[in-house]
Amino acid sequence: MQLISPTYWKTYELIDSGNFRKLERFGSVVALRPEPQAVWEPTMKETEWNRIATVEYIPTSANAGKWKKNKPVDDSWTLEYCIENDHKKKIFFRLALTSFKHVGIFPEQAANWEFIYSQCQLMQQPQVLNLFAYTGAASVVAAKAGAIVTHVDSVKQIVNWASKNASLNEISNIRWIIDDAMKFVKREIRRNRKYHGIILDPPAFGHGPNGEDWKLERDITEMMKLLSELAHPQHFFLVLNVYSLGLSALVLENIAKTIFNGYHYDYGELFVADNFGKKLPLGAFVHIKK
Repeated sequence: MQLISPTYWKTYELIDSGNFRKLERFGSVVALRPEPQAVWEPTMKETEWNRIATVEYIPTSANAGKWKKNKPVDDSWTLEYCIENDHKKKIFFRLALTSFKHVGIFPEQAANWEFIYSQCQLMQQPQVLNLFAYTGAASVVAAKAGAIVTHVDSVKQIVNWASKNASLNEISNIRWIIDDAMKFVKREIRRNRKYHGIILDPPAFGHGPNGEDWKLERDITEMMKLLSELAHPQHFFLVLNVYSLGLSALVLENIAKTIFNGYHYDYGELFVADNFGKKLPLGAFVHIKK
């Protein structure tokens, strides 16, 4: 089992973590947000956190909240990342202060982006499917590597956000689909479609555009079985990432071992270390390739 962390961030840092919160810098914006995994004590004092934080997320219910601005800041801004630490491979993302705590990017996913980019570069215009695709960071990375991307998410506003990220990077080789991921995959199987790469970062719970129900522990095995039918027989890779407090990386290994028998795979946990060396776990992953 591997522990991996992004290494090329210049515009993001996890400053400190603890007391179920994290203090992060996204470009010039320092955000203070809840973090259920940060059960330890922070290194810096509370007064220092409050002095540094540009904005602080205040929960108002289990699934919503509001941002308190400690300093003047726009509601949206742009962040850049260089794949392989190469300025010729620079990509841009539009970030925003949302009512559901997120800002439009998960920085730990940069470790997966590097894998996605390297795999796409091995093929000529690979067909890549990105499910539960959120604001499209992985779609942009794959497209930047020359892939023809099908981007699927169930929320229209989020797909619009992803489309803006693609435009920000002058990328046009992405097909945008607003649909339930499971239903879309089943239709692609009936169409006899094959993909060279599949990316999915499913939520613990979710709903499709027509009220379809998704539960990670219940549905992930069926989903992976279906995805094995979409795998290109010659060249193929898959990235599965999950963020669920109750799901071990060993579960993902067992799924890979039983469904993708004969493929090569690596599995483990993603983490980001704060400036004091405390490692914040941020999900489990499995990388599968043929």
